[in-house]
Amino acid sequence: MKVAIVGAGNMGMAFAKSFIQYDLVKKEHLLLIEKNASRAEALQQEKAGVVVDTISPKMGEYDLVILSVKPQDFPSVQDELKAVIKPNQVILSIMAGISIEKIQEALNHRLVVRAMPNTPALLGMGMTAFSAAGDITLSQLKKVENLINSTGRAVFLEEESLLDAVTALSGSGPAYFFYLVKAMIEAGKAMGFEDSMASLLVKQTMLGSFHLINNADKSLDELIKAVASKGGTTEAALKRFEEGLLAENLKEGIFAAQKRATELSK
Repeated sequence: MKVAIVGAGNMGMAFAKSFIQYDLVKKEHLLLIEKNASRAEALQQEKAGVVVDTISPKMGEYDLVILSVKPQDFPSVQDELKAVIKPNQVILSIMAGISIEKIQEALNHRLVVRAMPNTPALLGMGMTAFSAAGDITLSQLKKVENLINSTGRAVFLEEESLLDAVTALSGSGPAYFFYLVKAMIEAGKAMGFEDSMASLLVKQTMLGSFHLINNADKSLDELIKAVASKGGTTEAALKRFEEGLLAENLKEGIFAAQKRATELSK
């Protein structure tokens, strides 16, 4: 399979490196279009693929074209893309907030898949949800899914509108997790631990807790109850969280992210 990536930034390269790592795409069949001169030079030094700085008719030779530019930069490249894309090529957009319909109209092209990855894809542990235009065949969809799966996990959504919720939940989700980890580390420092010790205590706790969620045959409520004994320290913390409406505020924040994602998509 031959893949062209328009915009070889962090996320575009996360995809590219996963494709190469799992031998899904050969380096000589991976075209990286990067207009930033210093970034393009660095990619050439890495020999990450065939690196070019312009959109050219050569793109018409590739089976899949991944749009990985910033959403605000799409209008500046859409006319160039429209001029070189062939009818049989599949377009995979990982641009946040730009609908399949808008991409189809901008490029005058029907075969569009839209995906919402998150930053753990940089480590091959991403969570990506994707939707597809009705013109995409099952065979084409499976090929795209296999590529996305190389960056972590993938789920297909029949309703594209749910991608706004995905953006809020898993797309932005890593930032919520980092926010909580940071707050816990700051609490540790305030209690007298050095930064490195507080960081170790919290990070390892989060890592172990994640594996418990994945491996324990218990619900989240049961896992919480197992730690929070009656009248104990954990119960005191949880009671304070409830008084401060921590869970409600967290959910409201996620709903705000969903609302903003919907606004941007319009």
